[in-house]
Amino acid sequence: MRILASLLLVLALLWRLPATAQAPASGRVVVTYLDSKLLRDNLGGENPRRRVSVYLPAGYDANAGQRYPVLYYLHGFSWSDSLLFHADGLGTLLDQAIAEGQIRPLIVVAPNEQTLFQGSFYTNSATNGPWADFTAKELVSFVDKNFRTLARPSSRGLAGHSMGGNGTLRLAMEYPGAYAAAYALSPGFVAPHPEWMAARTSDLASRATSRAALKNDFNAIRIVATARAFSPAPGKGAFGAALPRFFGPDSLARRDAVLAQWGAASPLALLPTHLASLRLLRGLAFDWGEQDQFRHIPAACRMLDVQLSAYGIPHSAESYEGNHGSRIMGRDGRIYQKLLPFFNQHLQF
Repeated sequence: MRILASLLLVLALLWRLPATAQAPASGRVVVTYLDSKLLRDNLGGENPRRRVSVYLPAGYDANAGQRYPVLYYLHGFSWSDSLLFHADGLGTLLDQAIAEGQIRPLIVVAPNEQTLFQGSFYTNSATNGPWADFTAKELVSFVDKNFRTLARPSSRGLAGHSMGGNGTLRLAMEYPGAYAAAYALSPGFVAPHPEWMAARTSDLASRATSRAALKNDFNAIRIVATARAFSPAPGKGAFGAALPRFFGPDSLARRDAVLAQWGAASPLALLPTHLASLRLLRGLAFDWGEQDQFRHIPAACRMLDVQLSAYGIPHSAESYEGNHGSRIMGRDGRIYQKLLPFFNQHLQF
């Protein structure tokens, strides 16, 4: 009897214990392709067939009548949509965030905007093609047609990291009313800065006569990519772009007109002429790590914060202890802790 009583007591105690935490319900990532009409005839040799990774939340297939808001997420330079999900674990993070109430179920779309020189900068270019129009118009139309979206600006968000953060800020300005809210993580090249405009390896970029001659040097490739995006010159030179430095009779010389083109394309330069676009947003935010390896980012973000405040544009600007890649993904990262709650507040569900 004592043994039986003990067993019953143990069973009663086990009955009262909380259930073991279960893994969150899993969404799925659909990989599809958009044969872009806008990019088809670009002069820079870029592939108009673009891969698009689409996260569909748990329950998407079972609830055929439900429609969802969409967050467009723009990857960084040298990165891709595939790496976002397979290396960074974005899909798992979204599953956790939805299960734990950081954000309600939504669709997340990541286009692949890798180019021959590792990034489109999400801008229209006479050499590369109209990547801004592709991103803000053609991609949105494609997603609304093929997935159960809430196809309205109030349910559409835009975010991105690094080059994607730059694209986020510029597209929010250049396409008024297209998005309800925008969040830029560690946005690159927000304002003219010596680190961006006069990198030491611009010598290598200026001497190179082919992609192979760039020797996989990150800064040399970045300079060529920036030039193809912001100072295109179709059919001219090795890369169809005007570079910021060239070889004169004796030494390297600067092209001031090219530097001016680059500066004019930065979000800080665009700000005064796009105030009305930013006022249409329900929310605008950006952040940066104080220890960012790209030293122009903290300085430029602080400049943008001051200018937005000067023009009375509501926004959130926040620095944190971290570098360019740290504290972005993961449950302790900025996407989970800051970005997703931001869109949960500002998008219509």
